[in-house]
Amino acid sequence: MFNLILLLHVLFCIAIIALVLLQQGKGADVGAAFGSGSANSMFGSRGPASFLFKLTVLFAVLFFITSVTLTYIQAENIKAANALAAPPPVTTPVAPATNNQAGFVPPAISVS
Repeated sequence: MFNLILLLHVLFCIAIIALVLLQQGKGADVGAAFGSGSANSMFGSRGPASFLFKLTVLFAVLFFITSVTLTYIQAENIKAANALAAPPPVTTPVAPATNNQAGFVPPAISVS
């Protein structure tokens, strides 16, 4: 499961890079804005968003979802590994009760 999500994550990353490189920048129409009378294009009045922009947003959202999912899966794997590798708790031996008489030895406990 982890490897499948990781593969999708890398594919989404490559798709975002390709889509960003394919898009035309905002400043591409600034030169035409001063001479052609289309003042709306100077500061980014784009109108409806292009298909490439919408596709880039979709892949960015999928990229973030896979990022969070991979982080969650890896954190759960680390928790499980730490739980298995943890040493058992150390118990301190309890000293047997002593009597005030000199030379008193408590009887041995037999375990059967």
